Amino acid sequence: MEKRYPQLIDRIQSTFIDTFFIIILMFVFAGILDRYERVPDWVRIVLFIALIIAYEPLCTTLGFTLGNYIKGIRVRKNSDETKRIGLLQALIRYPVKLFLGWISFLTIGTNPKKRAIHDIASGSVMIKQSTAG
Repeated sequence: MEKRYPQLIDRIQSTFIDTFFIIILMFVFAGILDRYERVPDWVRIVLFIALIIAYEPLCTTLGFTLGNYIKGIRVRKNSDETKRIGLLQALIRYPVKLFLGWISFLTIGTNPKKRAIHDIASGSVMIKQSTAG
């Protein structure tokens, strides 16, 4: 069975969904913190930074981000597309993706598995989730 790799538009839409979700979570957390008096600013800063830093690596390690789920795409090991990436791979993948931004997606059109630079750096690949599971 031939694997289907997501198009650039699927990956961009997934990223926008995740970004929107993180912003919503920030507003929810801010609302919760506003219920308490004298919450130090550093607590808010640490919470928001932790949310940004932890969301994608943890979600991809556990299965998928919200954007991945909605778009039907998954991050897998390039060496075995049936296996999820580990936390170390996710912790390599995400900072490269953040640092390079949209530049990371330039390689998608140049290789058969449509791997971005952050996929290549971390040994991962994005696949389309089959309808069977």
